[in-house]
Amino acid sequence: MALIKPLLGITPKIGKDCFLADNATIIGDVVMGDECSIWFNTVLRGDVNSIRIGNRVNIQDGSVLHTLYQKSTIEIGNDVSIGHNVTIHGAKIHDLALIGMGAVVMDDAEVGEGALVAAGSVVLSKTKIGPNELWGGAPAKFIKMVDPAQSREINQKIARNYLMYSKWYDEK
Repeated sequence: MALIKPLLGITPKIGKDCFLADNATIIGDVVMGDECSIWFNTVLRGDVNSIRIGNRVNIQDGSVLHTLYQKSTIEIGNDVSIGHNVTIHGAKIHDLALIGMGAVVMDDAEVGEGALVAAGSVVLSKTKIGPNELWGGAPAKFIKMVDPAQSREINQKIARNYLMYSKWYDEK
């Protein structure tokens, strides 16, 4: 069973039909929407500021979400995929965005709707990634625009797939 830990009188709020892996850790000021999946060894540390997560968000294995005390928060929209071993520190991720495996997204960065951050990228603090842009590298730079319909289709498919995968763990 996942570790869901109240802190300073604030208990994480988990939406309906969410999958929380056995060793996921969710602490403090975290509010999660419906049909989300938080995978193995993932930490959502809402101890020093808030983490807000929309519906159908998958946060894959080994990812860490944290913030800066009294300075930055995390906001994640709907149908967002956060790849394996991603670090998000005090950033805003809009609907239908995809953060690739091993990426780092720093404080006050913003990832636009339908945007893609390539695997292994480092999105520096205060970087603004526009809607449907592909960014990559360390530090991350603009690579190209992506077709909005194609981005939407891919990101919704990934979100649906992770919802399907999470149901496999419900089987007895």
